[in-house]
Amino acid sequence: MARFELKLPKMGESVAEATITSWLKEVGDTIELDETVVEIATDKVDSEVPSEVEGTLTEILFEKDAVVEVGETIAVIETDSAEILTSHTKESEEIIKDIPKEVAEIEKSIETVVSDTASVISKTSESGKFYSPLVRNMARTEDISMQELESIKGSGKDNRVTKNDILLYIENRAKQVSRPVEIISEVIKTSNQPQKAAPISLNGGDEIQEMSRMGKLVANHMTDSLTTSAHVQSFIEIDVTNIVNWRNKVKDSFLKREGEKLTFTPIFMQAVAQTIKKYPLINISVQGDSIIKKKNINLGMAAALPDGNLIVPVIKNADQLNLVGMTKQVNDLANRARANQLKPDEIQDGTYTVTNVGSFGSIMGTPIINQPQVGILALGAIRKMPSVIETLEGDFIGIRQKMIVSHSYDHRVVNGALGGMFIKTFKEILESWDVSQEF
Repeated sequence: MARFELKLPKMGESVAEATITSWLKEVGDTIELDETVVEIATDKVDSEVPSEVEGTLTEILFEKDAVVEVGETIAVIETDSAEILTSHTKESEEIIKDIPKEVAEIEKSIETVVSDTASVISKTSESGKFYSPLVRNMARTEDISMQELESIKGSGKDNRVTKNDILLYIENRAKQVSRPVEIISEVIKTSNQPQKAAPISLNGGDEIQEMSRMGKLVANHMTDSLTTSAHVQSFIEIDVTNIVNWRNKVKDSFLKREGEKLTFTPIFMQAVAQTIKKYPLINISVQGDSIIKKKNINLGMAAALPDGNLIVPVIKNADQLNLVGMTKQVNDLANRARANQLKPDEIQDGTYTVTNVGSFGSIMGTPIINQPQVGILALGAIRKMPSVIETLEGDFIGIRQKMIVSHSYDHRVVNGALGGMFIKTFKEILESWDVSQEF
């Protein structure tokens, strides 16, 4: 018999850890080749870990809800082949060696830059320490400030603070008569600290529901973004009558030739990519006092899931796609997002996000920036509106198809001129649509 170590696989360059959500096998169970052993979740997507060998599960090294780093051994499988063990162990070691430390450090810095207050716990501290989602949630629940968290000695890999470290700290703190004077002083000095919500009274007809795991992640991501970026919005009204008429004319032939439904989304996404090429300083991230200009234009496309949650699949190198290619990408990602079939890499590395608030009837919205990006575009509902039409013979009132677009951007690095010119150019691209063009 040979011992095979099942490791947490690499799931994209920016994914450093995952949470174990469910073990599908128990110790003593027989495992088939490529059979799923455990389900995991990152802060982006759920996934499965299959076995690379046949054998018997002999050890489970992490319990449900444990946070595991990429490359760590999570289970042990006894196999009949020593050769399989050797080859797969070497392959796993090579995968781990290929994880660039520089990428991990940059990701830690870019993910979140938040105020160092008692009630806001960031993923990465000013000293460079990294805190997992589980540790941050425990710190928030127990009112552990960032200063306190920094003082806790971590027992995990690279001195990371673990769940057990937090529990031990809470136990020791409870034994103290009072908290240290310096901690109290720091809390008092924090004038912008959010006040703890008052308890909500319940009556017999009220129902308490636990937030879903993804719901908690989205909530934390949104509040972190508001703390990180100085949000500013610009709005513009766009006449899309020519686009509406053109789509109505070609959508049937498009479906017949390409086998894909032509919606407005790929048309707008293509225009966004063209606009970003004209204004590359929208396609950036902030790292401390430095700006990182992104080489590729990777458009995030916010998609609502059947359970009410939100996910943002990414169209990579969107500026290199024609309308047919963009349509295929949009339809494929949207369909697989709703079926929970996206791969981890397909929701990573977005550089700018577009959300269609108009699909729910909203005429406009003020979306929150998807960190570490610096801008997000909200497309409002397309409506028939009375409009002044200018002609050589004079002005007159007519019915036009219009929508309102809002652009939220990070005022730390994007000023009002750039933010406004960006959507003005987006408007010009759409309003100059050639109704005689082929697809």
